Amino acid sequence: MRHRSLSISLLFTLSCFASPALLAEESDENGEPVEIQEPAETVPEQSQEGEPLQEGAQLESSDQPEKPMPKAKSIELDKPVSEQELVAPPQTDDTETGTEAAPETAAEQAATEVPKPEKPVGHPLQLLGSEVPSATSTRLAWSPSQHFEGVYSATPVLVVNGAEAGPTLCLFAAIHGDELNGIETVRRVMYNLNPKTLKGAVIGVPIVNLQGFHRGSRYLTDRRDLNRHFPGHNQGSSASRIARSFFDEVVTHCNAIVDLHTGSFYRTNLPQLRGDLKNPKVVKLTKGFGSTVVLHSDGAKGTLRRAAVEAGIPTVTLEAGAPMVLDEPSVSHSVKGIRTLLNQLGMVSKFRLWGDPEPVYYNSTWQRATTGGIIFSKVQLGESVSKGDLLGTVTNPITNVRTEIRSQYNGRILGMAMNQVVQPGFAAYHIGIQAPEEQIPAPEEVTAEAEPAPVEADNTTTGESPMEEVNENARESHDETPLNSGDEPSTDYDEDREED
Repeated sequence: MRHRSLSISLLFTLSCFASPALLAEESDENGEPVEIQEPAETVPEQSQEGEPLQEGAQLESSDQPEKPMPKAKSIELDKPVSEQELVAPPQTDDTETGTEAAPETAAEQAATEVPKPEKPVGHPLQLLGSEVPSATSTRLAWSPSQHFEGVYSATPVLVVNGAEAGPTLCLFAAIHGDELNGIETVRRVMYNLNPKTLKGAVIGVPIVNLQGFHRGSRYLTDRRDLNRHFPGHNQGSSASRIARSFFDEVVTHCNAIVDLHTGSFYRTNLPQLRGDLKNPKVVKLTKGFGSTVVLHSDGAKGTLRRAAVEAGIPTVTLEAGAPMVLDEPSVSHSVKGIRTLLNQLGMVSKFRLWGDPEPVYYNSTWQRATTGGIIFSKVQLGESVSKGDLLGTVTNPITNVRTEIRSQYNGRILGMAMNQVVQPGFAAYHIGIQAPEEQIPAPEEVTAEAEPAPVEADNTTTGESPMEEVNENARESHDETPLNSGDEPSTDYDEDREED
């Protein structure tokens, strides 16, 4: 017994002199042993929730910064490129942008500090996943996310971003794939802009409807008119989805738009502008083109022009010439008009063009063939006519019966059918009637405002219901729809079929 008591005393004594680093065991409420370790000398500060702040700081530091948008490389737009370069536009080298100049000494800074008048400095333009620095020009690519073949050829998007701040003007052509004059017009304008002297930016898309252009067709591959589906819908038809992609990715970056077209179905147009003249900013755009015919038109529902204006972007349509042919006088007039517009908007330095002539504003109406046959015109584009003047004749080649078409109005020939076979009711002569001065509101400046708010997709323009799609296919399967009796066709029909 004595030895046992001595053993216990010895163990107790040894435990008292044990090192503080030794571990002891303690039992919890359930009798299970719990290992206890002496705490370290420094304890991290605890947060209110009981978690170490140091650990939270580590979590914050692990967050990766947002990846910067790649910068587009400045190139000469008129230099030929390969198709591979169109798909993957060149980007600037990080090593080029990462180098910084050595800091100047205080004496050098004082010597170089000379008071200069402040100029608005240009800002980078973010477009199609790239950042275009100021005072540069580049070529980007737009491609819809969906189409029939599954792989869509990239559409070139030319960008010239000026050295100074200003509005962003967009030039779009070939929304109808068989209209060639606008393609050449955009090419000539864009390739002759100098980013070092430009104020603002100019975005040019020479061929919006690349599907139709490759096929020499006005329509997309699904036989729909792209210019009747804006602003489009992501869940709509193929045309509607393409329209939505282009509207969201390109159109919404514009402060003003010029949409270039020609006549349709073997008609030719005198160079003319069409716009909603109730909108003061649209009136400002029309005045910028100099001595050019201007027609008042809201635009058919589904057109790019109408959808853009409803989104707050002033837009005009520039019509010139006929489809499927390249008309040099029409292209030259269009290029001259757009350069005058750039001058009027203060984007380029003033140079001699038309001077400052006032445009001529017109309302318009169509004169139609009353019988079918071969039409032979007796008037020319731009010619003034009076009521009762002979415009042309329609001859039936089978019966040799000839019918005259005489003007019912005093006005000017703004558009006309080329000599061809026509059906009864074919829109043959577009006559402009000068508008009264009180009809045109005072113009309002076009400035570099914030980008317009996103536009909600309008299902009524996209042919979502099966019945609407059937009706649309039926309309597009014929060049013209038979007209009801009456001397004057409805305005809705005119705008829907023969304009824009």
